[in-house]
Amino acid sequence: MKNIINTVNAPAAIGPYSQANMANGILYISGQIPVDPATGKLVEGIEKETHQVMKNLEAILTEAGMTFKNVVKATIFLKSMDDFAVMNDIYASYLDADSYPARETVQVSCLPKNVDIEISMIAHQD
Repeated sequence: MKNIINTVNAPAAIGPYSQANMANGILYISGQIPVDPATGKLVEGIEKETHQVMKNLEAILTEAGMTFKNVVKATIFLKSMDDFAVMNDIYASYLDADSYPARETVQVSCLPKNVDIEISMIAHQD
């Protein structure tokens, strides 16, 4: 059985998808972009964007009764690999070094709303 996870503390979906779906104890979180859910506006600059994306992901995890410790896989999309080091430091600051998820980071030519970063995650209930 699939359970749709939705919270007002993360941006509403901008297309025909859910913020996240829970199925058999696995949470599949849709790609999050740096939209501030309180204002509906984009934040700008890779530092602010990465923090906002991680806050959005955290809000969805919280709604599902999880934390970043439950995350088993992350996929990061960057518009420029020149932003990798800055993004990586901020991303790591939200995680526990004893439970880093598997991950890939890829550079893409364009992202929704022309943002610099998008991150999706998969988490598992303990």
